[in-house]
Amino acid sequence: LLSLPAGAAVPAEPLTHPCRPRSRSPPRCWLRSNPYQGSLLRDSVRRYLQLPADQTVLILHAKVAQKSYGNEKRFFCPPPCVYLSGPGWKLKQEQIKARDLGEAGFRVCGYMGLDSMGSSLMETQKLSFEEQPDAKGFSCAKALYISDTDKRKHFRLVLKLFFSNGQEIGTFHSKLIKVISKPSQKKQSLKNTDLCISSGSKVSLFNRLRSQTVSTRYLSVEGGAFIASARQWAAFTLHLADERCSRSEFPLREGYIRYGSVVQLVCTATGVTLPPLIIRKVMKQYAMLDVDEPISQLHKCAFQLQGSDRMYLCLSTEKVIQFQASPCPKEANRELLNNGSCWTIISTETVEYTFSESLACVREPVSPVPLIAALQLTGGGDVAMLEVQGEYFHAHLKVWFGDVEAETMYRSPKSLVCVVPDVSAFGSDWRWLRYPITVPLLLIRDDGLIYSSSFTFTYTPEQSCIPGQQLLSDAPQDSDKLLDSIHQEFTRTNFHLFMQT
Repeated sequence: LLSLPAGAAVPAEPLTHPCRPRSRSPPRCWLRSNPYQGSLLRDSVRRYLQLPADQTVLILHAKVAQKSYGNEKRFFCPPPCVYLSGPGWKLKQEQIKARDLGEAGFRVCGYMGLDSMGSSLMETQKLSFEEQPDAKGFSCAKALYISDTDKRKHFRLVLKLFFSNGQEIGTFHSKLIKVISKPSQKKQSLKNTDLCISSGSKVSLFNRLRSQTVSTRYLSVEGGAFIASARQWAAFTLHLADERCSRSEFPLREGYIRYGSVVQLVCTATGVTLPPLIIRKVMKQYAMLDVDEPISQLHKCAFQLQGSDRMYLCLSTEKVIQFQASPCPKEANRELLNNGSCWTIISTETVEYTFSESLACVREPVSPVPLIAALQLTGGGDVAMLEVQGEYFHAHLKVWFGDVEAETMYRSPKSLVCVVPDVSAFGSDWRWLRYPITVPLLLIRDDGLIYSSSFTFTYTPEQSCIPGQQLLSDAPQDSDKLLDSIHQEFTRTNFHLFMQT
C-alpha cells in the first residue's frame, strides 16, 4: 500500500506500491526515450548528479508598482534586481573559450522591460552584469516605470539574457506585479488583503530624503552587518512574534502585521537577523504609539527596539545605527523622529530559474524554464501516478527520478503526469529494501538540458511486526521456503511515498 504524509491530498482510490512488477504498458501518448538514447542520457544524468553544474537566474522585485502620471516618471522602487549564480556559468565560460571566442564572447548582458512592450530594445532597459565578491553576477533596472496610459491592474517583468557573442540564453518572467495609483492613506481593512502585509512574507525597506530619488538608501546586509546601500537592496522575511514570550524564545505567529506589533526582520539571503522590533506608524515625522491598524504597501513606518528607551532603527549615510526619539510634550502618544528613522515598507517577490547546459550541446534558448510548485500522487492498481504542478511546462519535457526516466505525459503548461518508477529501477532489489531511498526530481528537455528542482521523492519501507513471525535468518538459505517467506514479508510491508521540498 501507499500512504501519503500528513497534510497531503488524499487520492481518490487506494494505491498499490509502485515496486510491484507492472502488468500493463503505459498509454501510447506517454513519452520515453528509445533505449540507446536513454542509456546515454542516464550516464550523463549520473555525472550531473555527482557534480551538478547549475546556472541560476534570480529575479527580485517589488510586489506592487506605483503608476506614473504625465511626464513624471515614478521609477520602480526598489528597482528590479537580477543575480546570476551557480558553477554552470564558469563551465559555460570555459566552453566558449575552447571555441576560440575569448573572454569577450562569454560576458552576459540583458534587457528588462514590461510584458506589454514590443520587441524594440529602445523600450527596455539594458542590464550590464558585474561580478560581486561572492562570484555572483549582479545588475538592476533603475529606470523602469509604468505609464498612466497603461490601464492594466497587473503586469510582469520580462528579462532577456544574451551572451556578448549574440547567443541568446533565454527569456525569464517575474511574478505578477500589482499596479497602484498611490499609497493608501485610509485605514486598511483586512478584507483588502492585496495591500496588507502578512507574517512570514518578504519585504524591502528604504529611506528617501525629501522624496528625492538620488537620496534613496535601501536596508541591506554586507559582511554580516546591516548597512544602508544606494545600489543593492535585500529582501527580509517579516515575522510576527508573540509579545508575551521572552526575547530568547521569540515564537513566531501567523496573521497580518499591524502597527504596534513586535516583529523580527530576517535577511533571506544571509539569515542575519535584527533584534525584536516594535513597528510604528509614521505621520509627519512622528512615531504614532497608539495606532494598531494593519500595515499597507508603501507606508511610512519606524522600528523601535523592543524594551529600549525610545531607540529606533536609523541610517546615517551608509551605516545603520540607533536613534533616540524625543518625546512629544503635548501628545504622549507621539515621539519625534529624525529623517533617517523613517522607512518605507513594500512587499517583494522572488523567482528563481535553474538549468544546466553542462551535458548537452544546447543551440536553442533554455526558456521556457519550468517551475515546479507542487506534487500530487494519484492512481491505483499496479501503476502509481505523479502529477507535477507548476508553470512553463511543455511537451518536450520528461520527468526523471534521479537517474531513472519516467514515462511522461504533457497535460498543460501547468501540469505534467508521469508513472512512478519501480524502486528496482534504481538498482535495488525491492525484496531486500530496508532503508528509505530518496531521489531528486528533475525535468529534462529532449536535447538533454536539465532543469533541477528543490523537490525529492522518497521510497520508504515500513515493516509491520506480527506476533509469531518467523525470522528470515532461521530459514534455510538454499530452499524455496526462504523466497516464500520473503514474499510473504513483502506483502505485509507498506511502501510510503513522501514528497518533500
